[in-house]
Amino acid sequence: METTNGNFFLIDHPLIKRDVTILRDLRTGPEIFRAALHRISNILAVEISRDFNITETTVETPLERTRGYKLEQEVVLVPVLRAGLGMVSGFLEIIPDAKAGHIGLQRDELTLLPVEYYYKTPRNIAGSIVILLDPMLATGGSSSAAIQYLKDKGAKNLVFACLVASPEGVQRLFNDHPEVKIYGAAMDRELNNKGYILPGLGDAGDRTFGTL
Repeated sequence: METTNGNFFLIDHPLIKRDVTILRDLRTGPEIFRAALHRISNILAVEISRDFNITETTVETPLERTRGYKLEQEVVLVPVLRAGLGMVSGFLEIIPDAKAGHIGLQRDELTLLPVEYYYKTPRNIAGSIVILLDPMLATGGSSSAAIQYLKDKGAKNLVFACLVASPEGVQRLFNDHPEVKIYGAAMDRELNNKGYILPGLGDAGDRTFGTL
């Protein structure tokens, strides 16, 4: 894992590089796309959880009592609808006791600002580690709005996980939320004039759910 752009942590792993290549390939169908997305989410979950605090406990083995450990804080996963849904199962496989919420944002056609249309999370997000899941960090506008929305609801310990980020999106989140760590599988070159990441992998939601 290497750090770039201040708060962006690139997961530099051979298996992630292989799976990002699968995701980029326009010939990859939804079934293979979902499987690669799941595997990348597994690795992201492992890397993000390195920073989790643990507390000691005791456990009875078949032979004796010994020392064990448990997570100090609850974990809440919040996928951004709908593309973020494809990352949830991979995270839950690694953190099975995590809870999950959802947040939906859409762009207002007049103001061009993100507007929340759905929100549901467990009540205790203030005392939890909240991991916001969104495959693509492009302009950063929607991601920044989602983070701010979660903060307004009480979240204090936030992490952002994505597949592919643009330098512009990372800079936007750093400007708006410098304390939020961003974990990603790839840092791409730039945005085009329509706000799509280059080289990117297309629309992650459409490719996950086969709605191209």
